[in-house]
Amino acid sequence: MRVIVLGCGGSAGVPMVGGHDEKGDWGACNPQEIKNKRSRSSIILEGESGNRLLVDTGPDLRYQLLRAGIARLDGVLYTHPHADHIAGLDDLRSVNRYMNKPLNIYGFETVMEELERRFSYAFRPWKPPGFFAPVVHKHLIEAWTTKTIADFSLQFFLQNHGRVDTLGFRCGNFAYSTDVVRLNKQALDILHGVDIWLVDCFQREEHPAHAHLGRVLEWHKQIKPRLTLLTHMGTDMDWDWLKQNLPPTIEPAYDGLVFNV
Repeated sequence: MRVIVLGCGGSAGVPMVGGHDEKGDWGACNPQEIKNKRSRSSIILEGESGNRLLVDTGPDLRYQLLRAGIARLDGVLYTHPHADHIAGLDDLRSVNRYMNKPLNIYGFETVMEELERRFSYAFRPWKPPGFFAPVVHKHLIEAWTTKTIADFSLQFFLQNHGRVDTLGFRCGNFAYSTDVVRLNKQALDILHGVDIWLVDCFQREEHPAHAHLGRVLEWHKQIKPRLTLLTHMGTDMDWDWLKQNLPPTIEPAYDGLVFNV
């Protein structure tokens, strides 16, 4: 399996809109380091047969798919209904057009309800030919179950994200945990011994809804992955600082990172 990191930034990306010259707020991140430029968090799983599963449709989706050279998908999995993870759903219309068929999407019932409220037109029956709006077919999933989606066997678990819960999953020796601040024992047991874990690490100091660096270091000791990769990083998480201060088994991800599992 191949994992493509489409984006690894927080909800506002890096840089954020603003800054003293209105050309971007980089915070502690060095603007000269290209790996500090982060779009909103999303990944693609790609199997040996070319099957692809997109995880979340953030507001940077069009740019991300073009950069990765991807126009065909076999499904979309949603982790939760926050805007930085769903607002790019309209860009699935281009995927519909390329494939000339609707797309299957997967998520909790609460996620699907929110998607239908915001994008009601995408859930209407397809009337060929052509796509004047995205067309998706919803499929409900539950935590603490295992389900095959787009030929990937996914083991789902719940994650606490402050006021809401999000979906985490393990797929063979890879696991993905975006937007998480607390994990219970059942989730930690599922994650234990995974080879590569891509996990939310928004900033160095504690945050009410996102894991911070100290918490990820604690989890890393408990789960014992070969490699922990950081995602959903904000302007506090400078690439060079992280590379200099993290152990070799923990690394920051970057937009466009591709690795095999």
